[in-house]
Amino acid sequence: MPKRVGLYIHIPFCKRKCAYCDFNSFENKENLVEAYIESLCKEIELSKPKEKSAASSIFIGGGTPSLIDARYIKKILYRIQEYYYIDKDCEISIESNPGTLDCYKLKAYINAGVNRLSIGLQSGQDKHLKTLGRIHNYQMFEESYLTARNAGFGNINIDLIFGIPGQSVEEWNETLKKIVHLQPEHLSCYSLKIEAGTLFGRLYNNDCAKKTAMLPELPTEDEEREMYHSAITYLEENGYKHYEISNFCREGFECKHNIIYWKCDEYLGFGAGSHSYYDDKRFRNLLRVEKYIDSLTENRLPRTDFKKIYSKESIAEYVVLGLRMIDGIDTQQFNNKFNQDFEVIFKEQIEKLVKKKLLKKIDKTYCLTKYGLDFANQVMVEFV
Repeated sequence: MPKRVGLYIHIPFCKRKCAYCDFNSFENKENLVEAYIESLCKEIELSKPKEKSAASSIFIGGGTPSLIDARYIKKILYRIQEYYYIDKDCEISIESNPGTLDCYKLKAYINAGVNRLSIGLQSGQDKHLKTLGRIHNYQMFEESYLTARNAGFGNINIDLIFGIPGQSVEEWNETLKKIVHLQPEHLSCYSLKIEAGTLFGRLYNNDCAKKTAMLPELPTEDEEREMYHSAITYLEENGYKHYEISNFCREGFECKHNIIYWKCDEYLGFGAGSHSYYDDKRFRNLLRVEKYIDSLTENRLPRTDFKKIYSKESIAEYVVLGLRMIDGIDTQQFNNKFNQDFEVIFKEQIEKLVKKKLLKKIDKTYCLTKYGLDFANQVMVEFV
C-alpha cells in the first residue's frame, strides 16, 4: 500500500486584497503568473517522494485560484499525476470568487479532474460585501453558482462570514436563508477576526483611524454568538450536519482535505507560503512570490522553518485540532496512535472541563458540549 498524503496547492494571486484577509495573497502581480506556475510545477517535481505516494485529497487554494487561466490548473494537476497516485475517491477542490468564473473555466476544471468547488460569497447583502472589500455583488455570486451547477459540479461549498461591521442578526439570518434555498452540499460559516496587518486591523485597532474613517461598529459579542447559534439551529433544521466548529454539510459531503488537518494526518503544501506536515516535521515555503520563483529557478526547494514534532507536541496538536470536530476525540484511536491512555494523561483536565459542562463523554469519545462551543479556545488551552 502506498503512503497516503493530502496535497495543498497555493495560488497567491488576487484581483484585490479583501479588508479582512491575512492570507498570503497579493494583488497586481498577474505578470508573475506564468513564471509562478512553472516554479510550482518544478517544486512538485523536485520534492517527489522516493516511493510514489497516493494523493488522498488535493486542495487548490489562495488567493484566488479562479483568477488565473484554467490551463494552469490543468497543468498543475497533470504534473501531480506524474509523481503521485490519485486515489479513486480523491477529493480535488478549487477555491473561487464570483466575478472570476465562467462556463469555460468551470468545464475545464471538471475535465482536469476537479470535483469540488468552493465559492467565497461571505454575505448575502451587497453593502456588507462592499465593506469587506469583495469584488462582486450577490447577483454575480448567484450567477456563478448556477453556472457551476450547469457545468456539472455536484459538490459545492459556500464560504460565509458573520460578525461583519454593521451586520445585524436579521441580515445574517437572511443570508442563511438565501444560501439554503440554493442547496449547496457544504457551508463554511466563519466569525470575522480582526487580524493585524489587514486593512481592518489597521483601522479597527486604531481609535484615531476608526473615527476618521467613520467605520460601522462591529457586532457585540452577544450578537456574534447569536449569529453562530442561529446558523447551527437553522442549518441543522434544514438537513445540514454540523461536523466541525465552523463547517456544515449534507450527509457524506464533509471536506476530506480539511479533515486531514483536523486529524493531524500528513499533507504537503506547494506554492508560496504553503505549509506542510510530513514525516513528523512541520515546515513552510518562502512567502514572497518573487523569492519563491527565484529559489526554484536555481533548482532549490523554497522550504524553511523546519520543526521536528515530538510526542508531547504531537499529542497536544492532535487533541486541540480533534476537538474542533463535533464528534471530538475517539479515545480508542488516540490510545492506539500514541500508545498512551487519553483518560490517564488528561485526567485533571477532563474532570475540570466536564464539571464546567464544557466537555462531555459519549461512549469512548470526548467532545465539546454546545455550551463548550462558545468557549472552544479556552477548552483547547487546557490541553496544550
